[in-house]
Amino acid sequence: MKTLFLKAHNRHDIERAGEILRQGGLVAIPTETVYGLAANALNGAAVKSIYAAKGRPSDNPLIVHVSRFSQIAPLVKEVPPAAQKLAEAFWPGPLTIILEKSDLIPPETSGGLDTVALRLPAHPAARAVIEAAGVPLAAPSANPSGRPSPTSFAHVRADLTGKVEALLDGGDCQVGVESTVITLAEGVPRVLRPGGVTLSQLREVLGEVELDPAVLHRLGEGMRAASPGMKYKHYAPKARVALVDASPESYARYVNEKKGGWALCFEEDLPLLQVPALSLGSRYDGAEQARRLFSALLELDEKGAQTAYAHSPMGVGVGLAVYNRLLRAAGFDVIRPKGPLVVGLTGLSGAGKSMIGAALKAGGCSVIDCDALTRSARVYDESCIKELQKAFGADIAPGGVLDRKELARRAFAGPQGRAKLGEITFPRILSQVRRVMEAAEGAGVKIIVLDAPTLFEAGLDSACDRILTVSAPEDVRLARVMERDHITEEQAQQRFSAQRDEGFYKARADYEIDNRPGAPWEKALGAVLQELKGEAAKRL
Repeated sequence: MKTLFLKAHNRHDIERAGEILRQGGLVAIPTETVYGLAANALNGAAVKSIYAAKGRPSDNPLIVHVSRFSQIAPLVKEVPPAAQKLAEAFWPGPLTIILEKSDLIPPETSGGLDTVALRLPAHPAARAVIEAAGVPLAAPSANPSGRPSPTSFAHVRADLTGKVEALLDGGDCQVGVESTVITLAEGVPRVLRPGGVTLSQLREVLGEVELDPAVLHRLGEGMRAASPGMKYKHYAPKARVALVDASPESYARYVNEKKGGWALCFEEDLPLLQVPALSLGSRYDGAEQARRLFSALLELDEKGAQTAYAHSPMGVGVGLAVYNRLLRAAGFDVIRPKGPLVVGLTGLSGAGKSMIGAALKAGGCSVIDCDALTRSARVYDESCIKELQKAFGADIAPGGVLDRKELARRAFAGPQGRAKLGEITFPRILSQVRRVMEAAEGAGVKIIVLDAPTLFEAGLDSACDRILTVSAPEDVRLARVMERDHITEEQAQQRFSAQRDEGFYKARADYEIDNRPGAPWEKALGAVLQELKGEAAKRL
């Protein structure tokens, strides 16, 4: 078959793509998530061609793409208010909504289900093609079934040239993973596949939203897939992928011991690795990981990798979508190196970390008060005090005795002072924390909690498998700090000005405990502790 190469910015090419689709042909089109292989969603024979071109199982439902919200009404039995709310909040965008289908949708499109998955893409070329075709388009990812989804035109050209009528070049995809899929057809709204629209964003709009167990677990034998990406091994390169759930340090130790494997990792892992590596971006940037993921999986094949050890991402925000894709690429092969589960406990002053730490200790965790260790003589020994005097003045330690308040006043007066203080003290603090951690591990402790206000600044997060942040509104934290430390509001505000903003901690947290007055923190922490104990048990 001769394949036409078309350009998304060329109006004539858009019209040509629409004409091919009206006639029952196949066209690969760009969307903001991944490239899709499109056909007339109302034409069963055309849809069958998609399955043939991809080698896709016929009971795996397809997503129907529209260019305007009004186009979904004929395709479904009804448009519930929840669908209207979601469309207003997230369309055009990377969200697919499942509703009960009308008789217009053929069984080939719905995978034999009584429901239909609908999406209004944000990519202008995708909407232009739908308009030019004059029909809704069924469009799964434009790749051989089970392989990584294409996020660039080069990927599509390599996979589908000679197999479909046309390919439309729209550049690189911005989101990088397929859309979030939510069903409104079965009572409580439920996410069947995570994507660019996060679970927390959906809950802000709808209130209660559940996460389907199949997002994180293998679908049981005989169960039907209600959404693309649920049932079969997906997104896999030719290389064997194993998912390693560990801290950066533990991950690097494990991977470095393997011979001949590649690391699919984060930027923070690179200095620790001694094997070939591909980075997905920062450990704390799920959106960047999503953009790079499929290209990195395909690059593994280009480089001839036989085995890739993927560092497990944070399962929150867009990171949940990355974790879901890697879990399926690995065929649910998850490696958890032995040893205690290390949890970083952090947050801003006055948030209530000490109270949460005490509750975790009562729940059976070994809690290391890193702040207390920073005040130990082992850290502020004679050599440390001499370095501090050189940096901040001899009078911060008259007679060799450190005046902590004066040191804090000078060090926290500006970013250079804070950086210098960290340069002198953090290596010593880390040494003491690791000494205590090793003792706890030797004693058989299953969960170690590092209560560390400067977890990230000190680099202790590299030892953490999970990170828990405690949050509270600024006015609440201000009042707590003033009462606790017997300081003025001005002094408390000066302390706050030396800290990061709350968004910094939330973006780096696997778990967040809201500790404002009246918040049900005990219940939230109980659920977190139960999950941590379950994870720790898997490492024994």
